Amino acid sequence: MKVDIYHLIINIQSKNSFKLFLFLKKRVIILLTLQVACTNSVGQKSEKAKVFPTPQIDFNPLGYVCYKTSETLKIDGVLNEEAWENAKWSEDFIDIEGKIKPIHQTRVKMLWDNEYLYIAAELIEPHINARLKQRDTVIFYDNDFEVFIDPDGDTHNYFEFEMNAFNTVWDLFITQPYREKDVLVIDSWNILGLKSAVKLYGTINKPDDIDEKWTVELAFPMQVLTEGGRAVPKDKEQWRINFSRVQWQYDIVNGQYKKKTDKKTGKALPEYNWVWSPQGLINMHYPEMWGFIQFSESKPGKKEVKFVMPNDELLKWELRKIYYAQKNYFAKQKKYANSVEKLQNYGYKHNTNYNIDIQTTKSDYEAVIKQKDSGKSWSINSSGKTFE
Repeated sequence: MKVDIYHLIINIQSKNSFKLFLFLKKRVIILLTLQVACTNSVGQKSEKAKVFPTPQIDFNPLGYVCYKTSETLKIDGVLNEEAWENAKWSEDFIDIEGKIKPIHQTRVKMLWDNEYLYIAAELIEPHINARLKQRDTVIFYDNDFEVFIDPDGDTHNYFEFEMNAFNTVWDLFITQPYREKDVLVIDSWNILGLKSAVKLYGTINKPDDIDEKWTVELAFPMQVLTEGGRAVPKDKEQWRINFSRVQWQYDIVNGQYKKKTDKKTGKALPEYNWVWSPQGLINMHYPEMWGFIQFSESKPGKKEVKFVMPNDELLKWELRKIYYAQKNYFAKQKKYANSVEKLQNYGYKHNTNYNIDIQTTKSDYEAVIKQKDSGKSWSINSSGKTFE
């Protein structure tokens, strides 16, 4: 998992903790404001440093048709049920920026029923290793597999899940992406009823042999996933989803795995980030770039259903480009632009197929886009939340 600001962890399990949550929330905003101020101060000589980071690839998320199963799946990491055998593998993972083919193959499958969303993953790995065994520790310090789900696709209130080869898990509820100043990460949130398993095709933490792979099998309760803003899915409904594999570089020292380090700094070399649907930048927390899961009532292996990109996504993407440009405009002007014309020099090129209206206040804006032909409209605000 890659982020570019503080990873903030808030525990609100009790009434006293909730008071602490309110106390810390104010300080979170202060800390992040100070961080932004320091970052701007350090980079004030560089115009490039002030540009808000945006995906450096075209908007073209992948889609996966998830078929409904009536078969009872045993969550053991062994994908031998008929439903799994009939479910198609996804495209192989690619580097997070969408440029480089990873050195090891990773792919996923998905199924669903009214109770669970099922996810299976296959991670080719000649040296299976892990250290962390305590739940809700920072799992991406190990090689890991990660799931990101935003059921209503508004880029807010989404789920992150990480696990390693020991089947140690970390589940989080994230109120909005880290790029926003008042992001809260609720670490005490747990996926109640989660089922997870790992199957090792080899040994773990034994450098003197060569392993084949490890497979993951997950069952996320639908009841928990509905906390993201949607009910149990219906036929043809689509959610946003993505997957990531964090892979560190290792040396074998005295019969043990040790992360490779930079000879000058002594720090561990950066990890690889491999994903299903490429992000276009090194940051998983751009939910607008995640892929789509399209639910189908058809059974796996029976009727083939084609994935169809929703037309509304092009409207929402046009709004997203306005959101990026408004970030740049505000950084320089200390206010938001009230017209698309004012954003022309800040990274936005107006598509004349759309009518766009922007209303601003001192601290916020709402941009509304309307398709000329259909009259369909969507909105976005300064936090990047999209809504009809």
